[in-house]
Amino acid sequence: MNLFNLLPGLCGRAKKSAFWLGVLNVLLGRIIPFNRHHGFRIAEIGDNHITTSGPYKRANQNHLRGIHACAIATVAEISAGFLLLSKLEAQHYRLIMSRIEVEYRYQAKEPILSTSSIARERIEAEIITPLQTQDSVSVMLESRVSDVSGNEIADARTTWQIKRWDRVQTTL
Repeated sequence: MNLFNLLPGLCGRAKKSAFWLGVLNVLLGRIIPFNRHHGFRIAEIGDNHITTSGPYKRANQNHLRGIHACAIATVAEISAGFLLLSKLEAQHYRLIMSRIEVEYRYQAKEPILSTSSIARERIEAEIITPLQTQDSVSVMLESRVSDVSGNEIADARTTWQIKRWDRVQTTL
């Protein structure tokens, strides 16, 4: 089973149904086993945004019992990356995160949420159209991370290299 072929329909269903959102999260846990242990999940899918969540649990804590900086960065990475995958035809485009920059503002001592958004016009202008003549493009997305009480935990900026699969060279 290739999740990327199922992604557009599954995201559309998950946008409207808690059941299908659960199915999507189970599949993502199988495809990305690292995230399963940490409990990172997609909490909401909107027309132009995705919100991911990270629980406040021991596996995600630092030595001060706050959520570890790397867990915060990973939740932000997931929301931005999955947003791009859900908006592009994932079977046609390869995404690689080339850079992440996180500005931490507040220590998280409860579950966190990260929201990333992108307009369809930006996808067309910065990804789809340039990739008709270029081998790859880089796109930066911002993610806002807050805790469930609304405290601003961090702002993350992830830069993604996007390339059409038919232009990817896997051998030297």
